[in-house]
Amino acid sequence: MEIIRISVVGIAGVLLAVLLKQVRPEYALYLALTAGLIILYYSSEKLNGLFGDLREIQKMLPLNTTYLQILMKMLGITYVGQFCAGICRDSGYASVAGQIETFGKLAVLAVSMPALKALLETIHDFLGLV
Repeated sequence: MEIIRISVVGIAGVLLAVLLKQVRPEYALYLALTAGLIILYYSSEKLNGLFGDLREIQKMLPLNTTYLQILMKMLGITYVGQFCAGICRDSGYASVAGQIETFGKLAVLAVSMPALKALLETIHDFLGLV
């Protein structure tokens, strides 16, 4: 179970950073950042598997790839934004973290707008509204 491995890496990184913060506070941030990057690496491996599964589904079914691409962009924006905001918040820059999260929300909204417009056009055509 990989979740146990990832949880141990996270908890060990945090505990070591807390202990190191008392002696060398500048290194505590680097240690926490390293633990986060290790977790990000394992997460990216899971995303590669997910992309492979989506490609197989796309080969089996005639799906419009535009909507899958929009979904993957939204997933990427939220994941990277949350990761970076967490680093900023841990470093003591909560205001910057909030700004990153706000930008991430706006970016997701901007990326999803074509899908929303297509959905509204479909509903409009289906209902026969003028």
